[in-house]
Amino acid sequence: MTYHYKLMPSPVGELTLVARDGKLSAILWEVERANRVRLGELIEANDSPVLRETERQLKEYFAGTRNQFELELDFTGTDFQKQVWQALLTIPFGETRSYSQIAEQIGNPKAVRAVGAANGRNPISIIAPCHRVIGASGGLTGFAGGLAAKQYLLALEGTGQGELAL
Repeated sequence: MTYHYKLMPSPVGELTLVARDGKLSAILWEVERANRVRLGELIEANDSPVLRETERQLKEYFAGTRNQFELELDFTGTDFQKQVWQALLTIPFGETRSYSQIAEQIGNPKAVRAVGAANGRNPISIIAPCHRVIGASGGLTGFAGGLAAKQYLLALEGTGQGELAL
């Protein structure tokens, strides 16, 4: 399966926007862990309408003028992962949830660790806001983009959980 990509500079480092069949499939970090997100062949496509629209909406988000994304998403993963990623989409801008709250939301309260693992494999970072998931104690936990990026995104959204410095 072929995917198209476009690179985008951002306040949290260079992002790789990835699409397939006119839908956003991934937003990858500049320093990406090998095999965190499994994709097929990547072909650069700077003129892709979905990738240009994703970049436009992300620029508005980073400028503080957008708090909700309007993009068609193409999640690829297990049914459980997709359930967790759909739950991420329900976390309002400027709010956070714990892993246990997400586990309860999807009807599987004992799956806290599995929710954490699925959250860590979220292919569409920022848009599916895995950065809004924090530890039960309120502390920041691991993040594919790095904790500095997580702090930045949370501060941008006004959660009181981070700082706007990278």
